[in-house]
Amino acid sequence: MIGGDIFVSLAARSVRRHLLRSLLAALGIVIGVIAITTLGIMGANLTLSVTAQLSRSANVITITPYTGGGRGFGPGGGDSGGSSTNLNITQSQLQEITQVAGANQVIPLYSGSDRITVGSREGRASIIGVKPDTVSDLLTVQEGTFLKGGDSALVGATLAEDFALKVGSRIKLGDTSGNATSRMVRVVGILQQQGASFSINADRGIIVTDKWYTAAYGGEGQYSQVQIIVDNLNQMGAIINNTDRKLNRNEKLPAVRISNPSQFLSTITTTLGSITSFITMLGAISLVVAAVSIFNVMVMSVSERVREIGILRSIGTRKSEIRKMFLYEAVIIGFIGAGIGALLSIISGYLTVLAIVGNATYFFTPASMIFIPQGMVIGIATCVLSGVYPAWRAADLDPIEALRAE
Repeated sequence: MIGGDIFVSLAARSVRRHLLRSLLAALGIVIGVIAITTLGIMGANLTLSVTAQLSRSANVITITPYTGGGRGFGPGGGDSGGSSTNLNITQSQLQEITQVAGANQVIPLYSGSDRITVGSREGRASIIGVKPDTVSDLLTVQEGTFLKGGDSALVGATLAEDFALKVGSRIKLGDTSGNATSRMVRVVGILQQQGASFSINADRGIIVTDKWYTAAYGGEGQYSQVQIIVDNLNQMGAIINNTDRKLNRNEKLPAVRISNPSQFLSTITTTLGSITSFITMLGAISLVVAAVSIFNVMVMSVSERVREIGILRSIGTRKSEIRKMFLYEAVIIGFIGAGIGALLSIISGYLTVLAIVGNATYFFTPASMIFIPQGMVIGIATCVLSGVYPAWRAADLDPIEALRAE
């Protein structure tokens, strides 16, 4: 009886004898593993990045006027100022919010949008008015200083990049055509890139003092939104419920909309997870092509080794051992393809994450790296499944007829 180890050697010999054919079959596994792993890593990094960005404002409750639909932006509802036609949070509502918040900090904000001019370039930006001493509680200055009052302004990272703004730059706000009013602000700081956030979306915004905002656009005491920074997350639910009861007395016509980041985090995580699973399944389609290629290679291997199978059967080799020999060959091809695919997927995954997500902060985390062994297992399993029928066919060959084969 031939020992089990020799069948591994016979399988390896077959791979070596037809190395080019085996490598071409393994190439399909390589591509499949790269596709599955790269897409999985990209989806995981996207999920982790978005979740981390949103978690930064997890202790912030945002209260905005309820309009029953989308809320328009724009100081005065026009291009260059005037009185607002949008609903706002009133001073009396702010006092009620402050009472509910207790010791937690309450930050009222004015917000809108306006045309801006920097040198010869024109565009549009969000304008946010806030008390100077509260800016540091909401935003981080990457370069320069915080608001100093007067015409000083902070600009978002994206806006600064688009318009080549730096500390000391001047920005003209308002329509510069005809006799329309225009205003100037001086950049004193560039904000850190914020990304997705339930707090202030300032990446494309200009932050000015509340006094400058109301002097330029009016509407003093009529706030676009109010933020509550909660010191203890355990108080979050109570503050939200009490605010809702106090301000939204009319259930059919609520006065405000209360946004709780924790309500969206699980939804976003689940959605992104579903998207990741879907695109990973799309990558797995390439393994179907690999499976067909490996099936053809294994069938050819059986056809070429009919006489060898007859000799092995004639000296007492069992059918199960013949099956193992061909399955070992499929496993060897699978390991070759999966190993090469795993190494290349680290490179392709890293480059894909940089291109899609913008940073590779979470690339080497367990949630991201887990897709590499998963891709390898799927690749090897595909090879084994593709080799089952050829291996079974080889084991069922009649020994006498096999010995007669040329």
